Amino acid sequence: MIMNERLSYIFGNNGLLKMRDFIDWNTLFAFDLDGTLAPIVSDPCFIGIPASVRQEFAVLNEQAIVAVITGRSRSDALYHLGISPRYIIGNHGAEGLPGWTDREIEFVHMAEQWQFQLERFKPLNDLPGILIENKGTTISIHYRHVDNIKKAHTLILKATDLLDPQPRRIGGKYVENLVPEGAPDKGVALKILMEKSGCQKGFFVGDDETDEDVFRLNDTNSFTIRVGRKTYSSARFYLRGQNEIRRLIAEINSVLRGKGKYSGEKLTEII
Repeated sequence: MIMNERLSYIFGNNGLLKMRDFIDWNTLFAFDLDGTLAPIVSDPCFIGIPASVRQEFAVLNEQAIVAVITGRSRSDALYHLGISPRYIIGNHGAEGLPGWTDREIEFVHMAEQWQFQLERFKPLNDLPGILIENKGTTISIHYRHVDNIKKAHTLILKATDLLDPQPRRIGGKYVENLVPEGAPDKGVALKILMEKSGCQKGFFVGDDETDEDVFRLNDTNSFTIRVGRKTYSSARFYLRGQNEIRRLIAEINSVLRGKGKYSGEKLTEII
């Protein structure tokens, strides 16, 4: 990957000034869930959005067009969010996009085929700690809790190489995500949501490899922030950690109040 020497701390130098100049009533605000709105935990079933983050997120949701674009299924994301933003896009972009219902059905069938094949790959199933999760339109193979991480990852890669049809494989933190070829990634999802909502600008915050599809958009109509600094990331700015997300959303809310552009009338115009 190309080293990103432009990656800047959002709360240092001119980061906040650039953010204030960028966002306005014509901006779609999108966030990843795990590692962004919620801290990463050892068991993904037990993530929780801190109360202070939830409060600021709720304020933003009331005055702006907001999306959550996550690797989780839409129903799982909604359960953990406890708030209904305008858009919840699940499965890394493969679930919930307006206009993609027919293709989603195809993706579900493909995921079922992969699950059937994976469950019959004996070396993988004989290794304790591996979890094959069918999330509807994608499959995630988790290996966080195995004794031998390297061996488990090697077996997972071998198993997925044998799948028919071949998936698009996206690595993550002790997980391999299997996504149907032709399914929209998070970057495509953001662009579609901008078009559907009438927003000319997209603001996105994420933390892992699947979010790089958004960071690589790298155009004048997108503003991207990565949680955690990575020199290879294509994001424009970074937060030092997930514990800074509340401050970031609070800053966004402050900017929007100061610009005085979010009103029922303005929202009506762009819906």
